[in-house]
Amino acid sequence: MPVNSSYYPLPHGANGHPPRSPPPFNRSFKLSHSPQPSVGDEPSDSVLNPGVVMGSEPTRHPDLWFCDGSIVLRAENTLFRVHKSLLARHSGFFHDLFTLPQLVAKDPSPPRVISTPSVDHAGDVEGCQVLALHDVAEDVANLLTALVDGPNFGQNDPTDFQVVSGILRLSTKYVVDALREKALDHLALAWPTTLKGWDAREDMARAQELRDGSAAVRIYPSPIAVINLAREVNAPALLPSAFYDLSRYHFTQIFDYGESLDESAWRFPLSTADMQRLVLGKEASQHAVTTLIRSMGSLTHSLHGHPLGHHSHTHGHTHRTCKRDFAELVALATQHYLFDHERGCMDPLYVAEELGQPLYDLGQPMAGDDYGLGASRRGMEQAECQACARGLELWAARERERMWKMIPLWFRLDV
Repeated sequence: MPVNSSYYPLPHGANGHPPRSPPPFNRSFKLSHSPQPSVGDEPSDSVLNPGVVMGSEPTRHPDLWFCDGSIVLRAENTLFRVHKSLLARHSGFFHDLFTLPQLVAKDPSPPRVISTPSVDHAGDVEGCQVLALHDVAEDVANLLTALVDGPNFGQNDPTDFQVVSGILRLSTKYVVDALREKALDHLALAWPTTLKGWDAREDMARAQELRDGSAAVRIYPSPIAVINLAREVNAPALLPSAFYDLSRYHFTQIFDYGESLDESAWRFPLSTADMQRLVLGKEASQHAVTTLIRSMGSLTHSLHGHPLGHHSHTHGHTHRTCKRDFAELVALATQHYLFDHERGCMDPLYVAEELGQPLYDLGQPMAGDDYGLGASRRGMEQAECQACARGLELWAARERERMWKMIPLWFRLDV
């Protein structure tokens, strides 16, 4: 099944597959989660004072109301009846809270017990004390479900992110360390810390597009939401890949509501400091593309001074032929990425991989349409010899590793 052309209309790379790391173009993310408490919220402030009016009469959660439960949690207008032992076992906050004398005592007006409008006795429901939490009911439900049944994360799509972000936020707030680590490990699959992980992420996105024809918009959540979440829960390891992903967008896609459907850009914008980091990093990544193409021009000379250049040339190639082919490739890349600003010009990892494709396969019959720059390269009379092509691949791999390590510096990140 062909790649959705509304996302990246240049169809195939030199290996016959869609290119890895296709830069974003028309992604639209719909964030359905509600604004969350500020980073400064402390667990100790999550229980309301007595007598606070909660609003309309609360309802019991259909799945998280256990008749033998020993504590009732109230989030918004939803009640959850669970076991103190479960909360105390997994949460450092609740473990400490339940050891406080005022919570164990039967005093009808302890400072952390509230009067629930739907019951007769102040401070309890069916004999269970009630704690009201300053959290979104859906997030509390997802946290409790993960504690009761174990975490069952999805595919890191926007819907899954809504669940995982809520779990991560509350597991951080209530010191549920084991669950927090599992949530972070899951998010790291989509926002990795290694180049190998990034390539696997992009390969997964491409495979999904080929499988069901879905646009890339449906695969991963907005990087803006990821950046804000990482700041809120102190997860700096998520930041480099999220900033890099966001830098592949045009500014109109990010900030102009008339041009972009990414609601996170205007409902939950980046902080001023992170906006500055984005601008600086975006400029650095674009400069990296220019530097990459220039260094490829100098590679032409180093290849022929390297032992690789002394291998016998195949198909009647000579040093002069390879040098000419490399010069043409540099000229095409310059036109494609620097002058025409084709899609891909803001993604140096992608550009490096495309430039390092196995050029000795070019010129061979290919199924499907040619892809962008490769289409012009296949117009050459002959491809480079295998030795020079292999040298180009190795150069591209080294450049990609170098640039990956530079991403935190580009965006001024302390990781």
